[in-house]
Amino acid sequence: MPIINRIADFHADMAEWRHDLHQHPELGFQEHRTSAVVAEKLRAFGVDEVITGIAKTGVVGVIRGRPGTHAVGLRADMDALPIVEETGLPYASGTPGVMHACGHDGHTTMLLGAARYLAETRNFPGTVYVIFQPAEEGQAGGAAMVKEGLFERFPMDMVFGMHNWPSHPEGTFHWRAGPIMAATSSFEINVIGRGGHAAHPNDTIDPIAVAAQIVTALQTVVARNVAPTHAAVVSIGQIAGGDTHNVIPSRVKMMGTTRWIVPAVGDLLEERIRAVVTGIATSMGATAELKYVRNYIATVNDEAATALTAAAAANVVGPARVQEMERPSMGAEDFAFMLAAKQGSYIMLGARRSENEALLHHPKYDFNDALLPIGASYWATLAEQVLGGA
Repeated sequence: MPIINRIADFHADMAEWRHDLHQHPELGFQEHRTSAVVAEKLRAFGVDEVITGIAKTGVVGVIRGRPGTHAVGLRADMDALPIVEETGLPYASGTPGVMHACGHDGHTTMLLGAARYLAETRNFPGTVYVIFQPAEEGQAGGAAMVKEGLFERFPMDMVFGMHNWPSHPEGTFHWRAGPIMAATSSFEINVIGRGGHAAHPNDTIDPIAVAAQIVTALQTVVARNVAPTHAAVVSIGQIAGGDTHNVIPSRVKMMGTTRWIVPAVGDLLEERIRAVVTGIATSMGATAELKYVRNYIATVNDEAATALTAAAAANVVGPARVQEMERPSMGAEDFAFMLAAKQGSYIMLGARRSENEALLHHPKYDFNDALLPIGASYWATLAEQVLGGA
């Protein structure tokens, strides 16, 4: 792979940075140590300006090249997840119940590597903004940065994002014009019945039975309401109710998520879920409360910007290792809010080392360090190509 030689030279340094970040994970909007490390390294690299405190813990570095009027933004996420790590690695998380299970430690490191190279070489006209975003995991740190004036304070022509993807082979890139990731909501259903002795169910209104009917019926929302040509998901991730074997409880709580691409499908999902939950509970003599929150909009890539990402990726790993995605992922990403406000694109970097690779959000997942010079070279190549560097 034609990785940039200078970046390959400090691969070991990047691995050391990544392991340090992995060992000290922080949840969304709490990335105080992480953002301090990022800011310190950017200053050490000679970045022209380092601005901290955007959306609480976000950091932006400003790298100016030769005279030029254009600018580009490169974004990485910094937060970890509330997961107990099970990797057994020497640099495993030292924070109980928190780990980098999605590779944001690697994303941050790859962008730091690119910043080091770009600050050394400045082989481009214009300006590169390196954007280190907090709180991607469900708290919409990307939206917070946009709301706090990211694009007004740092005027850029385009903004780009990247995510490692363990389901695809190591060192491959995967792009898609238009929708690449789904919109998402979260919901909570509280079923309220009348508890009592399990030996006398006729004297109760059993919320567990009601919840079971709701779960089953929710599986028909997509199958019998959404056109087969449209992607949609309704999933229940938690059911909690009852304390012992012989007592029917008074309440059951369920939590779940929906995913969609087309906005009208998102409206339909919410409408049908409300109807199912209310109708079943009422028909069985119970009541149900539904809290439905729309979280992230769909991540939609600009066609022209996506062509630039594919070209830069091909320059790094070769055209044969850069592939178009057939369909969007039904995962969600708050980079969507940046793309809704600014022309840009989001790309996947394959990370799979073996068929048994632990995937994202798994307690045994660990970012693949072999990707560090690949991702950093991609960022540097993309910035130089977009801005017209030699």
